[in-house]
Amino acid sequence: MSLGSFIRKQFVDILQWMEEGDGVLAWRFPMQDQEIQYGGSLTVRDSQVALFVNEGRIADVFGPGMYKLTTRTLPVLTALQHWDKGFESPFKSDVVFFSTRLQLGRRWGTAQPVTIRDSEFGMVRVRANGVYSYKVADVEKFYREIAGTRAIYTVDDLEAQLRNLVVATMADAFGNGGVAFIDLAANQAAMSQRIQERLEPVFQRYGVALEAFAVESVSLPEELQKALDTRIAVGMSGDLDKFTRYQAATSIPLAAKNEGGIAGIGAGLAAGAALGQTMTQALSPQATGASAAPAATPAATDPVAKLQQLKRMLELELITAQDYDAAKAQILRDMAG
Repeated sequence: MSLGSFIRKQFVDILQWMEEGDGVLAWRFPMQDQEIQYGGSLTVRDSQVALFVNEGRIADVFGPGMYKLTTRTLPVLTALQHWDKGFESPFKSDVVFFSTRLQLGRRWGTAQPVTIRDSEFGMVRVRANGVYSYKVADVEKFYREIAGTRAIYTVDDLEAQLRNLVVATMADAFGNGGVAFIDLAANQAAMSQRIQERLEPVFQRYGVALEAFAVESVSLPEELQKALDTRIAVGMSGDLDKFTRYQAATSIPLAAKNEGGIAGIGAGLAAGAALGQTMTQALSPQATGASAAPAATPAATDPVAKLQQLKRMLELELITAQDYDAAKAQILRDMAG
């Protein structure tokens, strides 16, 4: 190299990374055709680590502090470059800075429902979401496995990979956790801890430490959620009688919306329909099989019997007090007429 070329060549005497914002995990110092001045300074701030890479091989690692770059502070690089007899000239090397700050409040979630084997419902599809926090813990491993030769590596780049790991582990933990879906709310903290324990070694493989993990919610597809809501509402627990009574009860508000409401139905069927008898049989805890079949009887048209049936429905909270009063008034008017 001529003297003119040597003079024109630029040298770097200060190496540092001034983080201008959040979201960057690794940043390569822009060397271009520059060389590092022997005896120059390296500044590594708190929550940073600097990595020297020589010809694709990791050389020296520096934690927080200020360093003068000499053969004494660059022992590995000195050995690689055979500087054992002294070296005072500029040198080339890639310098990569890493942020080791805790990345808080990162979101995770299932883009599509995940099929799991539930101890209560069998095969179900669930969605889940939550938050987690992590940090770069092993910069050498992170450089080899993740960041590589990129000039800049961000949290968005990393989390595209982490979310897939989270979802896969979440599905395995839910399917083998032995906790039914309906009990997850009460066991959410334990489930979060179980998933975190399974994820920690997976993250460590990439030089990342998982600091916290939380499951915020787990939901079923709409059609399964409706079925679950119905089951909760009737307290079925496999009891067909309860389900029959539930269906009878839910038909009353629908009937009340018709012209004349519940009172109109009672009056309209007074001549021969067995509404009261049918409801009494359907709602009776002892009603089963043929005994639950509706049958018109003389008592069904008896105003006193109908009033007793209405009272029974009120006691079972199958009709409101307002509907009871309206039906009772209509029956009394029919009797007076």
